[in-house]
Amino acid sequence: MRTATPLSTLIFLWLLFPPMAFPAPQEEPQQPPPQPVTSARLPDFRQLVKDSEAAVVNVSSTQSNLQGTQKGQGTPNLSDEGPFSDFFRRFFDERPEPFRDRQAHSLGSGFIISEDGYILTNAHVARDADKIVVRLSDHREKPAKLVGVDDLTDVALLKIDGEKLPTVKVGDSDTLEVGDWVLAIGSPFGLERTATQGIVSAVGRNLPSDAYVPFIQTDAAINPGNSGGPLFNINGEVVGINSQIYSNTGGYMGLSFAVPIKLAIQVADQLKATGEVTRGWLGVMLQNVNAELAEAFGLERPRGALVAQIQTDSPAARAGFKVGDVILRYGGEAVDESSQLPRMIAATPVGRTVAMSILRSGEPLEIKATIARLEDAEELMAMDEREEERLNITVAELTNEQRRSLDLDNQGILVTDVGDGPGSNAGLYPGDVILSINQQNITSTPQFAETLQNLPAGIAMPILVQRDDETLFLALKLPAAKE
Repeated sequence: MRTATPLSTLIFLWLLFPPMAFPAPQEEPQQPPPQPVTSARLPDFRQLVKDSEAAVVNVSSTQSNLQGTQKGQGTPNLSDEGPFSDFFRRFFDERPEPFRDRQAHSLGSGFIISEDGYILTNAHVARDADKIVVRLSDHREKPAKLVGVDDLTDVALLKIDGEKLPTVKVGDSDTLEVGDWVLAIGSPFGLERTATQGIVSAVGRNLPSDAYVPFIQTDAAINPGNSGGPLFNINGEVVGINSQIYSNTGGYMGLSFAVPIKLAIQVADQLKATGEVTRGWLGVMLQNVNAELAEAFGLERPRGALVAQIQTDSPAARAGFKVGDVILRYGGEAVDESSQLPRMIAATPVGRTVAMSILRSGEPLEIKATIARLEDAEELMAMDEREEERLNITVAELTNEQRRSLDLDNQGILVTDVGDGPGSNAGLYPGDVILSINQQNITSTPQFAETLQNLPAGIAMPILVQRDDETLFLALKLPAAKE
C-alpha cells in the first residue's frame, strides 16, 4: 500500500535541491541579407551613347601620289603608335625609292562641334589629304574641307556643309581626376560607332615626342581607327580627343592617350580664325632636374627646368640666360617639372615680356625675356644648322624631344645633309647623330667646328655616330684646311 509523502517533506526537499533553471531559448540574431551588386553602383553608359553617337563621325582621307620618287615606299604596315615607330619611320622613310601610281588611304574618327559642320579630329588622320570624306551616323557621306592642322598637338579642324547637325557637349578637361569614368566612341578597324569604357589613369601626362600636350591617359580600349574620336566623361561631355596608344604590336595594350579638349578647342579657334596656330618661343633646350642634379645645383628637392642649351639669336640669348640656369618660376607660376615650361611658353602671347625666377650658381635671380613666335620645326632646324665645308656636311642641334627619344643628355649633334666629300666617304648619312670624334665628345655645333679645326689632316680618326637605335664607329679622314 502506497503512502503519500507529507507536504512538509516535499517543501524541505525543494529547498534543499532547487530545480535547475533552464534559460529560455534565445532566437539567433538575424544577419542582414547580402546586398546585391546593382547597376546603380556602376556607370550606365547606355543613355550617353544614345545621346552622343549621332555627333561622332567616320573620317576617311585619300592621298594621291604622282609618279616619281617618294619616301617610304618600302615602309611596312606599322602602327604610328608603336614604341619603335620612330626607328622604322627613319629607317624606311629616309631612303627614296621609285614607285608606281598609287593612293594612300587613312581611316579615323571625329566629332561635330558646331551645327554648321565644324569637326575635330587628329592631324595625322587628315594631314596631306587630297580628298576627305566624312560619314555621318545616318550613313550620309559628305566631302570635307581641311580648315587647318596643328602637328604639335595632333589636332585638325574639318568643315562640312550642313545645318542643325548633331553636336557633342564640350566639357572641362581641367576638372578630370584619376579614377573618373570615361567612354570612347569611334571606328576601330572601320567598325563604326564602337564604344569602349575605362577610367582616367593619369592627367597631365608628358610624352617624349609631344612637349606641348598634357595628355589624358586612360585604360579605355583604343585601336587604329579610333584616332580623332571623342573621349566622354560620365556626364556625356567631351573631355578629350583620342590620339595615341602605346603598343608593341600596333593594338591596344592598356595605355591610351587623349588630347585635352580645352587645348583642342583653343587650337581649333586659331585654325578657324587664321588657318594656323601661333605659339610663344623662348629658345632654350630643357632638361628635367632629378635628385642628383638637385643636389649638384643646390636645390632642396628636385624641381624646375634646367637650361641645357640656348639657341643663338633667341629671346633667351638676348635676355642673358646661361647654360646651367634652373628656371623655377615662369610669370609667377611655379615650374615643378621641365615638361610644364614648354606649354607655359607656348601659351604666352607673342611680344609679351615675362619675368622668370631662376637659380644660377646657387643664387636666386630674376630674368625678363620678351617671348617671340615659335616658327615651324623646319624653320627652327634651319636656324640651328651649320655647314662644315671641310667635311661637306650640314649639322644641326638636337631638339629636346630628339634628345629624350634618343636617350641623350648633352651629347650629340644631328647630320641633316651629306654631300660628296670626306663625310660621305666615311659613311655618314642624313639622320646620323655624331657623338664623338677622335675620342672627344661632341656637345654642340660650334664645339664640333672648333674640334675639327684642331684635328690633323690626312689621318684616319674614329668618329662615333648613333644611327637609329645603334651606335657605330666610322673612320674619317680630314682634308687639309683651306687657306
